[in-house]
Amino acid sequence: MTKINLTEKFSLFDDIWSPKLVGELNENYVKLAKGLGELDWHSHENEDEFFLVVSGHLDIHLRDAVVSLDPGEFYVVPKGVEHRPVAIEGAEILLIEPKDTLHTGHSQTEQTVAIEDQNWI
Repeated sequence: MTKINLTEKFSLFDDIWSPKLVGELNENYVKLAKGLGELDWHSHENEDEFFLVVSGHLDIHLRDAVVSLDPGEFYVVPKGVEHRPVAIEGAEILLIEPKDTLHTGHSQTEQTVAIEDQNWI
C-alpha cells in the first residue's frame, strides 16, 4: 500500500454517487464518492456506514432528523437505519464500509452501483 492523496484521487473521476475504491482496511473498503443532488433512500441491514466529508456539504436525511456535515466532519449511520445522502451543491466524501456492503442496501434503484462496478482508482 502506498500513501493516497485524496485531492489527486478525486480529480480522476466525475461520476456522481458512484463509489471508487482507494484502499482496504481489515475486511473493509475505503471508498471515495462525489455527491450531487440526492441518493435514493436505503438502509444497510448488517453494516454501519461511515461518511467523512472532504469538501462541500452533505446532509444525511434520516426518517426523523437531518445530519449536516461540513468538511472534516463525519457521521456513522448505524446498521438498519434508513437514510438518504443529499449534496445540493456537491460534496466529496470518504466512506469506510465492509467489503460486501451493497451500495443502496437491498433497494435496487437506477442509482445502484454493484460492488463489482466500484472500480479501483
